[in-house]
Amino acid sequence: MIVSLSWLRQFVDITLSPAELAHRLTMAGLEVEGVWERYAYLDSVKAARVLSVAPHPDAQNLAVCTLDMGSGQPCTVVCGAPNVRLGLLSALALPGTELPGGRTVAQSAIRGVESFGMLCSAAELGTGPDKSGILELEKGAPGEKIASLLNLADTVFEIGVTPNRPDCLSLLGVAREAAAVCGAKLARPQIILPKGEGAIEEITSVTIDAPEHCPRYVARVIRNITVGPSPFWLVDRLLSVGLRPINNIVDVTNFVMMETGQPLHAFDFDLLEEGRIVVRTAQDGEKFITLDGKEKTLSSSNLMICDGKKPVALAGVMGGENSEINPNTKTVLIESAYFSPMSIRKTAKNLGYHTDASHRFERGVDPTGCSAAAARAAQLMLEVAGGVLVEGEIDANPIPWAPKEVRLSASRANAILGTGLSCGQMRALLASVELEAKTPDSDTLAVTPPGFRVDISIPEDLVEEIARLFGYDNIPVTAPMLPMEIPPPRPAMSFRKKLRNIMVNLGFFEAVNYSFVAADTPARLGLSADDPRQATLAVANPLSEDQAVMRTSLLPGLLAATGRNVNLQNRSVRLFELGKVFFARANAPLPEERFMLAAILSGEQKPVSWHEKAAPIDFYDMKGAVQALFESLKIKDVAFARPAPGQADTLLPGHCAAMLCQNKLLGILGQIRPEVCANFDLKQKAFLLEMDVEALRSITPDAVAFAPPPRFPAVLRDITLILNKSVPAEEILEKVRQMKHPWVESVWVFDVYEGKPIEKGKKSLSLRITYRADDRTLTDGEVNALHDNIGKTLLNAFGAKLP
Repeated sequence: MIVSLSWLRQFVDITLSPAELAHRLTMAGLEVEGVWERYAYLDSVKAARVLSVAPHPDAQNLAVCTLDMGSGQPCTVVCGAPNVRLGLLSALALPGTELPGGRTVAQSAIRGVESFGMLCSAAELGTGPDKSGILELEKGAPGEKIASLLNLADTVFEIGVTPNRPDCLSLLGVAREAAAVCGAKLARPQIILPKGEGAIEEITSVTIDAPEHCPRYVARVIRNITVGPSPFWLVDRLLSVGLRPINNIVDVTNFVMMETGQPLHAFDFDLLEEGRIVVRTAQDGEKFITLDGKEKTLSSSNLMICDGKKPVALAGVMGGENSEINPNTKTVLIESAYFSPMSIRKTAKNLGYHTDASHRFERGVDPTGCSAAAARAAQLMLEVAGGVLVEGEIDANPIPWAPKEVRLSASRANAILGTGLSCGQMRALLASVELEAKTPDSDTLAVTPPGFRVDISIPEDLVEEIARLFGYDNIPVTAPMLPMEIPPPRPAMSFRKKLRNIMVNLGFFEAVNYSFVAADTPARLGLSADDPRQATLAVANPLSEDQAVMRTSLLPGLLAATGRNVNLQNRSVRLFELGKVFFARANAPLPEERFMLAAILSGEQKPVSWHEKAAPIDFYDMKGAVQALFESLKIKDVAFARPAPGQADTLLPGHCAAMLCQNKLLGILGQIRPEVCANFDLKQKAFLLEMDVEALRSITPDAVAFAPPPRFPAVLRDITLILNKSVPAEEILEKVRQMKHPWVESVWVFDVYEGKPIEKGKKSLSLRITYRADDRTLTDGEVNALHDNIGKTLLNAFGAKLP
């Protein structure tokens, strides 16, 4: 928002320096991003007296002038103005001066005569409309700056207005803030209209077919106007805020928009068929040519201003070519409306427009200011274009604005801000920006925000107003009262941290992936239709198709990361992730969330070297990592069993296992099916671990009890069984454990063999059992008897035989 200080002073008596005003506005929430002098370019324009005038030797309409610049050294300038004469004091722009319009004065030879500058007219200097001759100064001395002789001084502020403060997208809005920070009063322009002729209802009407998009539409009509250039004061005001003058009618609408913040539009009334206004939404595919000559294809979401038969403007964005003001316009209809911010935002964005009008409508204009803005525009048009006002206005208002009261506790405001302001002080601060407050009791402020303050709807908004108006610098700085005790860490969080440390110590690198995946991810994982991981939750506004749903497994992210590593020639990958997965729940807006631990191994066991051959990672590498994890957590009696149907659809049958402990499924591990790897662009074998973190935490002992070293020696016995190769070794180990004999300390597999002389379809499985008693040393006879009993039990249970 560009603000001219001279224009601002029409509404408020400002005695502060420009720098101090900029500081106070910034501290009040209106950040002044730039300050400059509007007439700084006149620093190199000086008064100069004509000492002599001679005809140009090679140009009939030019004269060669000798000028006194006050430096004692006359200079020569070539001039073509008809009023140049001996003794005239005029304005000389020295070489290097940048004049309005982009022209730069340079020292040059004109028809063979060297000219050391340029004598300028008021129009060329941007100080007046006269361009018929060079400027004639009535007072001053050669060498004085033109800006001081003409008393030209105007500071311009560039203010960064935040989206929640559309009231400050106007001179009156900024003046209101300036009055508050300066302790001055705000003076609004007086609107006095002459008595009109006829009645507006007799010549036009306004019909609103889309009241949810246009709750209010005000129209006024002026006849017998004369379209032409605007007077200098109007042109000067528009130029001071960066707007380009067009003609007196359009310039008035822009002037009122900048003054009040209410965008207006002027229609050539004679070009409106049936002489009426209809506000409706466009039809899909409807065509419309805007003022910039571009044809736009509309949709049903675009709000249009129409006459009796056709669209004539994109509501709140831009007018139409078919109803614009032109030199022949005699009757003008003034539009001043309130449009839905969301409607205008959609239209402007979809059609690729961002105009001064749409910028304001998108943020919200004052719904109560439409009538005053239309009257102000009518007043100025009568002043600059003549004409006759048609009596009255049409105010179509199908959805009247309903203000809502906001209540604030003064004690709560003080508690939030750390201040000690009284209720009366707060009331006075709010009143300084026209927020009138009532006091139902000694601690309550009841404020009904005016229409121009669309940003105030909750008590905290009033707290912010009080803080900025009181002054952030005036709020005392106090150290927060913080308790010194440190709360104990939450068990679940501490356990997850412990898991991460264990996985890192096992040689894995942690990965962090997005919680969003593509909608077809369950299918790419090869999950069955009834798998719980099919219950994905769709993201309302996904960033891309690859992030359309919440993940139900950590595997997709790890597979994608492994594939990228392999494609970049990093073929040995050890990754893990500990994070949440999300399962949609029927008739529930939020999903079920679970923490899962997943890891992936792929590539070689160890880097290739001269003393070790390359060995690919296999199932037992992942199983060994899992067993090390259990050992670190002091978890015992974990069984590795064949997964139940549907538990491991992603894994290769016969190369996977489910982990069970205390009748709880902890997770799965095994080789990922090749087709699943291919779906994620992974071109080598990979092995997966996926575990439920909460299930794992529930079986992890809180404390580890001390156990003294065994007092008596252990006895080791081996047994080898010949049995069907389809029998899992874990079932045999579990059978031994189920016997629960107190002398059996441990059992494990130390050898597996297939091939000659073992018959086809069979395998040799060797177990080693450790026996120990707590109260004495076992004899060979006791151990042999128990060992034979265990052997017979295994032979009978699995149809096995001894070698």
